[in-house]
Amino acid sequence: MLPVVVDPGRAFGTGAHPTTRLCLELLQELPRGSLVDVGCGSGVLAIAAAKLEHAPVTAVDVDPYAVEAARRNAARNGVVIVARIADALAERVGAADAALANIAFGAVEAVAPTLDVDVVVTSGYLARERPELYGFRHVDRRTAAEWAADRWERE
Repeated sequence: MLPVVVDPGRAFGTGAHPTTRLCLELLQELPRGSLVDVGCGSGVLAIAAAKLEHAPVTAVDVDPYAVEAARRNAARNGVVIVARIADALAERVGAADAALANIAFGAVEAVAPTLDVDVVVTSGYLARERPELYGFRHVDRRTAAEWAADRWERE
């Protein structure tokens, strides 16, 4: 088990939700490289990625409280991430080897085509929902407590 300590403050994400745990499972299987966490909330996934030796790790969110919480939690966990305010639906968040997007179902489908990555792990939706990501092929699915996470690779 990878220890990550977070105080979400006013941001979303304690790490206890099934979608976060499912993302962590898939994250552990990704080849190490650069990574962007879209909709980072408290930063728990970005911090886990840094602890798993992904680098550099960028965490983006539209909520300034989330970005501040991610920075504070990264420092508390002794890892380096770049956390910044960005709306991934309106702007490109930068190139990376992989991305994590534990966000709402509709946002997953809208954001994925804008990502300049080879692999994306998505979650934040129910197992009965099946996103379709333009430009990616589905590789893996994990479910827990009616929630799902998926791994996609660029076509």
